[in-house]
Amino acid sequence: MKSGLRILVVNWLDRENPQSGGAETHLHEVFGRLAARGHEVTALVSGWAGCSSRAQLDGIQVHRAGRRHTFSLAGPRYYRRHLSGMAFDIVVEDLNKVPLFTPWWADAPVVLLCHHLFGTTAFHAGPAPLAAATWLLERPIPRVFRDVPTIAVSESTRADLAERGLPAGQIEVVTNGIDVRRFTPEPAGRRFDRPTILYLGRLKRYKRVDLVIEAVARLGEAGTDVELLVGGTGDQAEELHDLAGLLDVADRVRFLGYVSEDDKLELMRTAWIHVLVSEKEGWGISNLEAAACGTPSVAADAPGLRESVVDGVTGLLVPPDDPDALAAAMRSLIEDPARRDAMGREARRFSERFTWDAAADAFEDVLNRVVGAATPR
Repeated sequence: MKSGLRILVVNWLDRENPQSGGAETHLHEVFGRLAARGHEVTALVSGWAGCSSRAQLDGIQVHRAGRRHTFSLAGPRYYRRHLSGMAFDIVVEDLNKVPLFTPWWADAPVVLLCHHLFGTTAFHAGPAPLAAATWLLERPIPRVFRDVPTIAVSESTRADLAERGLPAGQIEVVTNGIDVRRFTPEPAGRRFDRPTILYLGRLKRYKRVDLVIEAVARLGEAGTDVELLVGGTGDQAEELHDLAGLLDVADRVRFLGYVSEDDKLELMRTAWIHVLVSEKEGWGISNLEAAACGTPSVAADAPGLRESVVDGVTGLLVPPDDPDALAAAMRSLIEDPARRDAMGREARRFSERFTWDAAADAFEDVLNRVVGAATPR
């Protein structure tokens, strides 16, 4: 075992990037902890207009190269010019959007960290040319990473990788964590007076926020009063605004835009129900954050999400792409406060199994084993 590893993490974004999300939270929570334990952690990420080219975040030395859509070329070039002489013990490719194929250009042993792969859902996540490029770039993953130790954040992602051809024996599952000390139930048990459904996340087509708005319309038609709070930004925002108007629920759907971390905590604590019905996720961290706040989730029975919600215990799973089933599930919890409260209590207990400290422990173990196996005896 080697202590004080020199680790390079390659990811598309860091947590200061305006486009950052769950994968960037994961990067900083896990590798920030490893930096605090004495490991030397460097991150190579893309930049954005007006950003600094260097930063130190959570003990991690951050290098920014190129932009979101040029990083696949700018990243390897920056590595060769500025980082290849740093004698890293290990390189972690944080695969979140499309692969960067680090085994082709990194000088140290590589570990692949995979949140989830888009597959055909890429065509619901962005413009067709970009989606086609994403789909095509995922195709070589089994060949390029065939001999690379791999960490998946969920059993669903592990199964997806194995189905695509990666040897199942080289894939370990290390689940995400949450900050259970920060995300806690509202001390006085206060909730919104009006039945309130909460969505927090990117406004992207594959997130299927449109289904949630349709479900709210069906609830209204059935006489169930509800307000939907939609927090987040993204390229589907205008389309979702238009849909709320078209379905005559604009007075029951409130778009919050960007939500700060403090506001996020308040919303998670005081909403009646959290909802996430994406077509596919690596894990569904927001389900766990809501659970830690004692708020049950209604989620799609889809890869990743079905692991962060225990159906009938911490929330409800519904068939994907079914607004009627989604409306029925939300109605059942709105009309049964005793069941909703019981699920909230079980959700809190469930969330306590998943901590960032445990995730960092598991990552540290994997990295030490890989480096130990690669170090000449």
